[in-house]
Amino acid sequence: MEWLRFITGGACILFGLAVACISVIGNFKFKYVLNRMHAAAMNDTLGILFVLLGLIVINGWNFTSLKLFIIICFFWMASPVTAHLVARLEVVTDRERVEKECEVAEDVRL
Repeated sequence: MEWLRFITGGACILFGLAVACISVIGNFKFKYVLNRMHAAAMNDTLGILFVLLGLIVINGWNFTSLKLFIIICFFWMASPVTAHLVARLEVVTDRERVEKECEVAEDVRL
């Protein structure tokens, strides 16, 4: 049973690291800040989630796993808020480029 937990946890960690690598490539490949922000947010949500989930599975169910789960909850609450604030800052400071790069609806323009 121990080897099954290790394989499952290792698979979760490897998937999380793969998402993180794709996110890094996306940050270098994309030129526009909103696209880069999307790639970084994917790492914050999926990458960190699967790495910490893998650690929880490998560690077993104890107090350390509870702390790792609380870290996951914090990241899942904080990451969308920070991504939204960065996107809003970009729209406010560089509106002409946003309108050129993206399709902006009339009712959401600032």
